[in-house]
Amino acid sequence: MNDKGTWEFGTRQVVYGAIGAALYGVLSWASNFVPLPAAGNVTFRPAVAVLIFFAVAYGPWVGFLAGIIGNTLGDALSGWGFYWNWSLGNGLMGLVAGLAAAAISDFRAQKDIIKAVGWGIAGVAVGMLFASLTEMFVGGIDLNTALVGYFTPAFIGNTVVTAILV
Repeated sequence: MNDKGTWEFGTRQVVYGAIGAALYGVLSWASNFVPLPAAGNVTFRPAVAVLIFFAVAYGPWVGFLAGIIGNTLGDALSGWGFYWNWSLGNGLMGLVAGLAAAAISDFRAQKDIIKAVGWGIAGVAVGMLFASLTEMFVGGIDLNTALVGYFTPAFIGNTVVTAILV
C-alpha cells in the first residue's frame, strides 16, 4: 500500500479497480458453468482469488470497485442479468479484504500472508452473508434457505479458493 493511506481514493484506485473488475468479470464468466450443490444460482468461482488479491494488494476501494463491477460484468457476460445484492456483496467482499492493505508490510512474510488470507476470508464472510440475507427480501426466500442454501456453499467455495490461491 502506498504512503497516503488505506482509504485514499484517486486515479490509481480507479485504474486498478477497473483492471481488477475486468479480470474478475471475465474469469467469473469463464467459470460460471460450475454450479454449487443446493445453492440456487450460486456458482464456484475461482476468480474470487483475483478479487481478493487486488483488494489485499491495492486497498479497500480497489477491492470494492473490482468486486461490484466485476460481479456485474461476470453476470452480464453469463446472461444472468443484474442482481444488485450479489454485486454489492462482492463489492463488500473486496472492501473488507482490502483492509488487509493497512496491516501488511511484506507480502513474502508468512505472518503477512496469513493476515491476507484472514482478511480475505473475513471479506468472503461479510460479502456472502450480505448477499445471501438480502435474498430474503429480493428473492422471497426464508432464513434457512439464505444461510444453508446460499451462504454456506458460497462461503465454503470462496474460502477454499482464498486459502489456496491467495
